[in-house]
Amino acid sequence: MNEHALEQVIVDFWDKQIDVLVCTTIVESGIDIANANTLIVDRADTFGLSQLHQLRGRVGRGRERAYAYFLYAPDKPLTETAHERLATIAQHTDLGSGMHIAMKDLEIRGAGNLLGGEQSGHIADVGFDLYVRLVGEALAEYKDETVSTPSDVKVELPIDAHIPAEYVPHERLRLEAYRRLADAASEEAVQEVASELLDRYGPLPDAVEALLAVARFRVLARSAGLTEVVLQGSAIRFHPVNLPESGQMRLARLYPRTLVKPTIRTIMVPRSAPATFGSQPLRDTELLSWATDLIQAVLQPAPPMEKQS
Repeated sequence: MNEHALEQVIVDFWDKQIDVLVCTTIVESGIDIANANTLIVDRADTFGLSQLHQLRGRVGRGRERAYAYFLYAPDKPLTETAHERLATIAQHTDLGSGMHIAMKDLEIRGAGNLLGGEQSGHIADVGFDLYVRLVGEALAEYKDETVSTPSDVKVELPIDAHIPAEYVPHERLRLEAYRRLADAASEEAVQEVASELLDRYGPLPDAVEALLAVARFRVLARSAGLTEVVLQGSAIRFHPVNLPESGQMRLARLYPRTLVKPTIRTIMVPRSAPATFGSQPLRDTELLSWATDLIQAVLQPAPPMEKQS
């Protein structure tokens, strides 16, 4: 169908000469037909949340009561993400619910790796966290202000660390807490977030305690000059590391079988496990404590000696 024919079909539908219009998702692009009162979307489980919201907005633009039906194949199980999208659309039908849907969409798709350097999400293809940072830097440059951005520290360890929806129900408030922890550059900043969560929502769940522990660990790792603490196979990878000979000897004594790669400034430390038969390697806050001890014992620079008068 050429462009002229498509326009004629839309006009005929507008003039009520056509009762049913079958088309692709092109109708989500701002087509305003006030007399359209019913929308049927086939295989709605394959669409994004923002798409579903835009499609639903094509009906109900006049005085008539509107209906939107989102269909999915009954013989195929819904993925967790698809179910969450459809449930969000079903739960937010009131006027002005677009903000709630946008925040949920941001949470489902990912708002960037808020506890590391990797970015994801779909805000101009750079991620929410990086996008906010770039805007802040642009504003500071416009005002001739200097911005000191702390170095990113990527922490990828088997840790169940998050803010449960049952603890902080509103998506916007959860994202705000994540952002503040990502920006925390000191123990005091992390403790401030912890105190606020405790005061507003009550005792901290284990997953939140673990999230705060990760934030404190990032502060420590940054002070030691690290940018990566990553699980790689059966070892933990620390980078970058520049150890003098004395430091390498201390590392070999405290953590046997550690592989030192001076050319790429990396050490591979075997992941510790409890000294009991059949025990699994450390994980969660126990693994964080182990990594903290390693940084403090080997990698963190010693405080300067005071001069004696």
